[in-house]
Amino acid sequence: MSTLELQGLGRDFVDATGCTRSALHALDLSVAEGETLCLIGTSGSGKTTVLKLVNRLLEPTRGRVLLAGQDVAAAEPIALRRGMGWVIQSGGLFPHLSVAANIGLLPTLEGWDPDRVEARTRELLERVRLPPDEFAHRWPQELSGGQRQRIGVARALALDPPIVLMDEPFGALDPITRGELRRELTELDVLRHKTVLFVTHDMAEAFAVGDRVALLDAGKLVQLGTEQEFRDAPADDFVAAFFAEHFGEARR
Repeated sequence: MSTLELQGLGRDFVDATGCTRSALHALDLSVAEGETLCLIGTSGSGKTTVLKLVNRLLEPTRGRVLLAGQDVAAAEPIALRRGMGWVIQSGGLFPHLSVAANIGLLPTLEGWDPDRVEARTRELLERVRLPPDEFAHRWPQELSGGQRQRIGVARALALDPPIVLMDEPFGALDPITRGELRRELTELDVLRHKTVLFVTHDMAEAFAVGDRVALLDAGKLVQLGTEQEFRDAPADDFVAAFFAEHFGEARR
């Protein structure tokens, strides 16, 4: 069963010269329940645009997004976004809020009882491997980059959303921390059974994190599949070259 479906999705914009350009062409993708699908591609290929169309930070010029079979265009935007986790670079934490307040922000806005908010906050800190007694009352500026990113994941999961959007979540980290968090992400039980759309420009990261990978170029889907499928049957020269940057020559 597909949790998320993109049907003929397209997005145009008007550039500085007044010309209409397409950031995304007719994109068709289905993401199964509990699947992690990684979107990769060069800068400007449309990866982040896809995420923003899914949670209606942008509206499509063409096509539609279905969530559990329902067109998201019919949903109230704020309610839609609160029903999706959102993780960005460096965690995107509010510097004037403590760790606990960052994680508990959405439950508080949803009207949860304070005791329930605190219990959920402590649970999530434990599940992202940060002891609550040590970290709940810290400020974001007192944390390492890796710790901030773990808090960002915890905050995204506060309302237990079925779908999580991740926009280059490790992009601002040094290579060692990035690799450690990537490994941890695949092991976190808190993300199991979630449907995840994960954006990265790093193919090695995409294959390490994702069940499948969608490679975009200039707003178009050029190949969708597993690492073995990319290795054995690259769709074209662009795919073969992109793969070779990270893994050596693909088979042609």
